[in-house]
Amino acid sequence: MGDIAVRVDKLSKRYSIGRGDTPLQVRAIHALGRMKRKLLSQPIPDIYTRSSRDASQIWALRDVCFELKKGDAVGIIGRNGAGKSTLLKILARITKPTEGYAEIHGRLGALLEVGTGFHPELTGRENIFMNAAILGLTKAETKRRFDDIVAFADVEKFIDTPIKHYSTGMFMRLAFSVSAHLDPDILVLDEVLAVGDASFQKKCLGQMEGAKREGRTVIFVSHSIPSVVAFCNRAMLFEEGKLVMDGTAVEVTEAYQAGLYSDAMNSEDLNDKAHYGNGKARFTSLSVIPLDTEGNEQPVLRVGHDLQVEVMIVAREEIMEANVAIIIYTQAGHRVVDANIALADECLTLDPGQKAKVTFRLRNVLLKPDTYLLGLWMGRRNVDDIDGITYARPFTVEIDPSETKHFQIFPGVYQCRYTCATEVAPLT
Repeated sequence: MGDIAVRVDKLSKRYSIGRGDTPLQVRAIHALGRMKRKLLSQPIPDIYTRSSRDASQIWALRDVCFELKKGDAVGIIGRNGAGKSTLLKILARITKPTEGYAEIHGRLGALLEVGTGFHPELTGRENIFMNAAILGLTKAETKRRFDDIVAFADVEKFIDTPIKHYSTGMFMRLAFSVSAHLDPDILVLDEVLAVGDASFQKKCLGQMEGAKREGRTVIFVSHSIPSVVAFCNRAMLFEEGKLVMDGTAVEVTEAYQAGLYSDAMNSEDLNDKAHYGNGKARFTSLSVIPLDTEGNEQPVLRVGHDLQVEVMIVAREEIMEANVAIIIYTQAGHRVVDANIALADECLTLDPGQKAKVTFRLRNVLLKPDTYLLGLWMGRRNVDDIDGITYARPFTVEIDPSETKHFQIFPGVYQCRYTCATEVAPLT
């Protein structure tokens, strides 16, 4: 028990949705009736409970069990709606569980939603004292830490300005700074890196690293796989309110990526896409297949691995010595990769009704993690466009969690393999 920071046992949270056709006024009257009878310790008649029983219900969390030790840095990952934020709200005592319980051993500091515990009409100074009091600090403790809070948030010039005039970034810096300077035994953060520039993200991660080094427990919800892998020694994957995997950050993030794209790389029919060209031949289907460097199929395309692209073509008329190309675009429409069979001294000749499959293997794809668009073209340069699809389908490049050492993805399209050497001259 002495090294346990958080214990969760069979934790479940149920919400009612879809109240049907009951008018708002009727629901308000029922709510007031329930409140009155509860205060008077009287039984609640069936008229007040029927609508609740008829409402649809959803389990945001279901039978979640785990233990966190002091000093753990745990990443909570999963798709939107998986139950991550609900879990943190229960741990922070913002909402009550429907079933089960959570034990918290020590002071907990939480930064969950923008706006929680802050009043827009109050100044930054006033909100610091109010929010710190809500989170358990005395006025004297807040005064001692006030200068550090303001300096970390970098809002000195605006500290006596109502926070309704703050930008989102300024507000997030202030909110994070208050929570981080509580000196909590357990620090709970929900998507704190989703808002703010690279400098703020680096400052947040530095504060979290400091908390981890001091033996505090950090629970970190994020969709940023680099941040989870670089910072957390452990991760938990949630799906539809259930804890489905608990292990090292690398293992869990790899499984999460595989689940995200398990169906994304199947063969896709291109007949309904917008084509251009003279139509003498048509692209009919497209497959995008991630490979590792040894040629084995993978569920996810990761930086530095290979990508196989297969296109099926059917000729409607005779095709003589045509070129076939695949083009990769950024989401902004910038062309970044162009591969075609003419560069490999090949061409495509087909009789009417004949089919062909053209396979490209892009090796050591060093596109940075992002979503890209794949285009297709077939024709003869400066002669005719036979068929083309500007954006045939999107595909995503992910980091390789086993090789990630840094939490930030810097702007740009490419990265490269490199070696380096460091030489230190001896002291004279």
